[in-house]
Amino acid sequence: MYLKDESTHPTGSLKHRPARSLFLYGLCNGWITENTTIIEASSGSTAVSEAYFARLIGLPFIAVMPSCTARPQGGQIAFTAAAVTSSITPPDLRRLRTAGEELNGHYMDQFTYAERATDWRGNNNIADSIFRQMAREPFPVPKHIVMSAGTGGTSATLGRYIRYQGHDTQLTVVDPENSVFYDCFHHGDRTDRQLRQPYRRHRPPARRAVVHPVGGRQHAAGAGCRQRRYHSLAGRRVRPQGWRFHRHQRLGALQLAKQMRENGEQGAIVTLLCDSGERYLDTYYNPEWVSNNIGDLQPYLAQLADL
Repeated sequence: MYLKDESTHPTGSLKHRPARSLFLYGLCNGWITENTTIIEASSGSTAVSEAYFARLIGLPFIAVMPSCTARPQGGQIAFTAAAVTSSITPPDLRRLRTAGEELNGHYMDQFTYAERATDWRGNNNIADSIFRQMAREPFPVPKHIVMSAGTGGTSATLGRYIRYQGHDTQLTVVDPENSVFYDCFHHGDRTDRQLRQPYRRHRPPARRAVVHPVGGRQHAAGAGCRQRRYHSLAGRRVRPQGWRFHRHQRLGALQLAKQMRENGEQGAIVTLLCDSGERYLDTYYNPEWVSNNIGDLQPYLAQLADL
């Protein structure tokens, strides 16, 4: 099992890659100029990374986020680029593009453009980086790559690259129960779900790009995971190193463990350590918050111990 650590980027997460791609995409399309205000709907790592690049090229940055955003995340966004933040309700997100025009700005819209902004054929994208790093390992072509859903941008890049290169690699995309992605992928169900990000009330367009079965082999599959089991993975440290990582990575690790046990396969399995858990000390690493907002995790922690 290989864990690719993406928290080593300057902005501390996997989102450093798509943020860079979104800026390049906007610049090359003429949407971003020297006087453009950058606007994004994000309360998490995407906003942190976009704020970094906005500051790098000297542009103002506005992150529109819900009022319930964890303090470390909101503070890091503001520290990175003196970002203006505000609370928002889901319907308001549809007006961000208009607001961008009124402010002589550009709404980055990660959920629409994340899947197309990355050059999945070029060098140094996330997929190319994985396969180059694996080249000298005992199993240079991974049997499985497991990725959480997010915007769908990373999973789309991985799936397209796997197809383009003709690799015999299974890509599995995992999300918790009540997942918009899972239900839409399998059943076309776009109804509301109770997830942390309010903008997930509608299906993000970028997720349409996830690769479908090809040649009898599933190169991308939606996999559900019970929500409390999903959250029980947060707050657990990777031992013996003692690292903290956020829930996305642990969800992938759970899927990996299940696949390894149930299928008895030989080969390399790769997942991503997408960001540091230090941004979630007030939430997923806070036992009181977990108890009040998620509930009793002990049955699922026992299952993890067994795995």
